[in-house]
Amino acid sequence: MSETDQHVSSEASAWKRFWERGGWWRALILVVGYFVLYQGASLLLAPIAPSIEDTESAGYVLFFYALPILIGGVILVAFGLSVGWLRELFARQPIRGRGWMWIAVAVVLLFNVLRFATIDYAEVDFGYVASWLLAGLFIGFAEEVLTRGYVVNLMRKAGHREIAVALVSAALFAVLHAGNLLSGQSLFTTVIQLLYTFAFGICMYLTLRVTGNLIWPILLHASTDPSIFLQSVHPADGPLATIAGFGNIPVIIVGLLAIAFIRGRVTTDTDAATVVGGPTPAYDR
Repeated sequence: MSETDQHVSSEASAWKRFWERGGWWRALILVVGYFVLYQGASLLLAPIAPSIEDTESAGYVLFFYALPILIGGVILVAFGLSVGWLRELFARQPIRGRGWMWIAVAVVLLFNVLRFATIDYAEVDFGYVASWLLAGLFIGFAEEVLTRGYVVNLMRKAGHREIAVALVSAALFAVLHAGNLLSGQSLFTTVIQLLYTFAFGICMYLTLRVTGNLIWPILLHASTDPSIFLQSVHPADGPLATIAGFGNIPVIIVGLLAIAFIRGRVTTDTDAATVVGGPTPAYDR
């Protein structure tokens, strides 16, 4: 191996070693870095914004929602490749979930279904709906890979208990949405959104735990954003639509109450030998 190759290999190893140490502050660095790059991509797309005036067109959704988050997803995949974590993220979770955690899955899924069922589809174009579904898939992938994937992984590598893993991943997920202030959203609306996204983040963490694989919170999240946007703008008439419109409240309640019951810790072999008496990947008490 040449000196140049050795130097490149050494830099790559140092980069990976840095992230392998884990910790909440590395998770914060990663989330802030992602946010800056994502916002930068959005700003680069801004000059051609006036060319699309119809906010309820498929083109508008694809350009202003789907494309920026797709770029964010590509950035996250590139990061995963650079540290060799992609297979690890999508492998079976190293700690089992408890049966009660299915409540979080059920509540989020129930209201997503209710919202999709109470959209006035006669008022919306098929392409508009399809573009939102695609955007939702990109959103679910990027935001879950970042927070329930990388952030959870970083916290566990540092040996934190699962309550800390859940709180930090949910808090950083919520902080990402504080950027809506930059687009002119009111402070009050943003604070309410932060409360909801924090509780939703807890529900997605519980989904990760109880299903055992990152793909399921990605898909559940992917169905959430389109159902909220479409149903809030084009609700069908009837009491069911009213009930669906209040779906954020049960999510907040379940997410906040669940915090008191989260237990467990992903351990190393050394930890396991001293804490639970044997070489096991995790424990949950």
